[in-house]
Amino acid sequence: MTSYRAAVVQAASVPFDIDASVAKAARLVREAAANGARLAVFPEALLGGYPKGASFGTPVGLRKPEGRAAFAAYHAAALDLAGPALDTLLAAAAETGVFVVIGCIERDGATLYCTALLVDGANGLVGKHRKLMPTAAERLIWGFGDGSTMPVFETGLGRIGAVICWENYMPMLRMAMYDKGITIYCAPTADDRDGWAATMRHIALEGRCFVLSACQHIRRGAYPADYDCALGDDPETVLMRGGSMIVGPLGEVLAGPDHGGETILYADIDLGEIVRARYDFDVAGHYARPDVFQLTVDERARPPVARITGG
Repeated sequence: MTSYRAAVVQAASVPFDIDASVAKAARLVREAAANGARLAVFPEALLGGYPKGASFGTPVGLRKPEGRAAFAAYHAAALDLAGPALDTLLAAAAETGVFVVIGCIERDGATLYCTALLVDGANGLVGKHRKLMPTAAERLIWGFGDGSTMPVFETGLGRIGAVICWENYMPMLRMAMYDKGITIYCAPTADDRDGWAATMRHIALEGRCFVLSACQHIRRGAYPADYDCALGDDPETVLMRGGSMIVGPLGEVLAGPDHGGETILYADIDLGEIVRARYDFDVAGHYARPDVFQLTVDERARPPVARITGG
């Protein structure tokens, strides 16, 4: 398929309710498909929630009991990929044939990861990317991914991969993705600042790829009344204001950025634009200088315990 319609879904999670969030995502997949989309990209942490403004009771050198309770509640609301919680979304993708990229908080034992899931309508959950470097206070509540979850998938819609939020400011990670031939660069994020649009345009120009960035638009009122939020308790306070967008491989903005509320943005993707754009700049090809610069990427899984058996 050389051309198709893609969607970026700017939606709010249902904090602390994983089943409701999955059901909402499934409904939005069907809505995007009804409007002709073959690919749908959702925000960072849509499933499981982004805890904007929460401190988890952790001043430097202290862990307060209420912070431990807040983490326990957040942990309970995360997504267990070994269970059935994702089934409703998988069914929507299978029914519509849409390829879905969606951010979640993944629960693995006692540890949480900020993860992007890649769901193929025909084949279900085909891969995931765990955020390599949580930013600032995110490190209190999320574990660190390793190089084993950095997939780029060859599909009829292009070579699809995901880089989460401020990972997009890591030049070496971007180069690793460019070297995998990524053409559909998905950027789930929680960054709603004006400067984010410039970052997305830069990456599109640098990688000569389509960039699809999705951010939540969510108000304080979506969270429980007892949610400990440094931004206040006014239910109308906008905690995250969106800014989702789609950018073409020469940096042209095809849709967005949108800060107006929950919405779905659409754009037509023409994969033929990739080679035309890379004619004069192929960052991992003819414009590279491997005689001067080389990048080593360790894609081995890094478990904390490695068992060696045998004599």
